[in-house]
Amino acid sequence: MPKERSNHLYQLIKSMSRSEKRYFKLVSTESTNASSKKFMLLFDLIDKQEEFDEDILLSSTPELKPSQFSNMKAHLYKRILQSLRQFHLTKMEDAEIREMIDHSELLYNRGLYDQCADILRKCKKKAQKNDHLELLLEILRWEKSLLSHTLDKHNQKRVNKLIQEVQDVNDRINLINRLTNISVKLNAFYLKTGYVKSPKDLSKAEALVKDDVFDIDETKLSVQEKLSLYNLYVGYYYFTHEVEKGLSYALKCLSVFEEQPDIIPPKLDLYISVINNVLHGQYKLHLYKDFVKTKSLFRKIRTMKKVELSENIKMKLLKYSYIHEFNRLFMLGNFTGGIQRLNALLSNIEFFITKLNKHSRLILYYKIACLYFGAGDFRLSSRWLNRIINSDALEMDVREDVHVYARIVNLICHYEMGNTDLVDYYVKSTYRFMLRKDNLFKFQKYIMAFLKKLSRNMNDSELMEAFIQLKEVLKPLEKDKFESHPFMYFDIISWLEGKIEKRTVQEVIQEKSMLTIGDDYPV
Repeated sequence: MPKERSNHLYQLIKSMSRSEKRYFKLVSTESTNASSKKFMLLFDLIDKQEEFDEDILLSSTPELKPSQFSNMKAHLYKRILQSLRQFHLTKMEDAEIREMIDHSELLYNRGLYDQCADILRKCKKKAQKNDHLELLLEILRWEKSLLSHTLDKHNQKRVNKLIQEVQDVNDRINLINRLTNISVKLNAFYLKTGYVKSPKDLSKAEALVKDDVFDIDETKLSVQEKLSLYNLYVGYYYFTHEVEKGLSYALKCLSVFEEQPDIIPPKLDLYISVINNVLHGQYKLHLYKDFVKTKSLFRKIRTMKKVELSENIKMKLLKYSYIHEFNRLFMLGNFTGGIQRLNALLSNIEFFITKLNKHSRLILYYKIACLYFGAGDFRLSSRWLNRIINSDALEMDVREDVHVYARIVNLICHYEMGNTDLVDYYVKSTYRFMLRKDNLFKFQKYIMAFLKKLSRNMNDSELMEAFIQLKEVLKPLEKDKFESHPFMYFDIISWLEGKIEKRTVQEVIQEKSMLTIGDDYPV
């Protein structure tokens, strides 16, 4: 436990910006007592370390006593958090409202009821403006406490109004909690298995989202309620392969922000997620022109007024910028250009990967592997796929579908590299893996049977016939609700057409992109 806290302190200090560190030192040096000087010494020593090492700190600094060190770290950690809260107070509206509520409580306890009421009126307006419902409920609770101390001739009206306000806020909080609870359950399902892959999965998803959720009257909802409802619909429809419906609600969600731009700064995290949801649908439907226009919203965020780019926000913007730039290149079939960009950014991406959660890391590995595959570099594609295949046990439980397709694409990489002696072995191990994960589509069965054939010696005419037969059995699956989604993971049809027509997969996809995008195709 002490070691874990030590790392937390180190990570917190390293996450601070220069201005945050300067502010912390300024407020900390106001006190000249011995303990404050020790805190500052410890802060500076940890800040200078490239990697946290408690033993070096203690052995090189006699002022730091081992018996006191654990408590010193705990107090320093708390002081830094207090400093950060104070530094960002004016930029965090909810924190500002909480501080005003605290002030009103102090005034109430001193019997200064009119002053208490005055502060509550001001923070109530702030809470109502941006739908801080939980804080609004806390404000209403204090207003109820004040009623008996601020009597006037309109007291009964005040009581009735307050009771109704409390009821309305409670109803809204309950609805939002209900919607977000369903969203969280759906997301957990998605993170475990990936998209719905069978009627059984669809039944499970439908059981989570009851019919009455689809009967809610949107016109009667507040901003926060609409955002919660639309996000639930987006998640549900994308999850169940109804991409057009999902995109329509993602655009509705985006329009809420566009109609009320003042809510973007306090809800910036959600706004970025909404842009990501729109891009996700536009990519799947191959709406290139709309996709590029939506993607530009990420750049505009950096120049918005009143927007605070925290480390979390910066990481989120960077993650989605990488992912959707890869998606844009996939839409164009410009794999070679993508590799050139990737090589220029590789050191940054490797550092960036260490900051990602398991799910985001998995998706990025797969995107990069597909980029190399499309460019014909099967060795490097296989190397990135192996990062997925060799994941630890915990990561295996995230997005089982991606783990399956990583193995299938890796098999094709080995075939392309001429490692036919390995293909038969890998086919068997991949089959076992898919059976354990209960993840066996017709799409997968056909490809696995095909790859098993390739491990035998076949002449050119037999090989060409095998390519043609696989394409013929896979083509009808593109129109099947549950079988069509795997084509999003790997464009096997384009790969087969390349083999049949003796062209690269990049040439095939670029030709299809020109036909789909038309006049919007970049020169």
